[in-house]
Amino acid sequence: MDIASPGRSQFLGALSLAGVMALVVGTALAFEHIGGFIPCALCLEQRTPYYTGVPVALFGALAAALNWPSLLARGALVVAGLLMVYGLYLGVYHAGVEWAFWPGPADCATSATSGLATDAGSLLADLDAVTPPACDTAAGRFLGLSFAGWNVLASLGLAAAAFFLATRPAR
Repeated sequence: MDIASPGRSQFLGALSLAGVMALVVGTALAFEHIGGFIPCALCLEQRTPYYTGVPVALFGALAAALNWPSLLARGALVVAGLLMVYGLYLGVYHAGVEWAFWPGPADCATSATSGLATDAGSLLADLDAVTPPACDTAAGRFLGLSFAGWNVLASLGLAAAAFFLATRPAR
């Protein structure tokens, strides 16, 4: 791609968006696998927009890099923005459940198996010993916000960035 090509700003924007999305979900995974925070079902669901959004944003970057029709790059950025709006909704819902503003799902349990044994002999005993976290209890608060609260801020910023990039004139 030529440095002065029309899709350069969309290429860099979409690539940056994908990188930040990967960083956000990677941080959540690090808190789980390194920090030992076992996610609840709503925590796991909040990762889905990121898992989907990263490849969508990368497609937008590819479309801009290969000078495909601008509609493809812009469309990918809009889809990434909509995914982050969905992530924003999930974060607000989960944070509201944690603050007891509204009830959470009745079946909120986790499918995470961090710390469980790998041999079949002690698996059932380990399953009885591990209590999955409830969705209405924050695993921790940092600067007054739970992980769900931080996801609200990240999703809001990423949605705004994606929509801004999608509507920005290509230079």
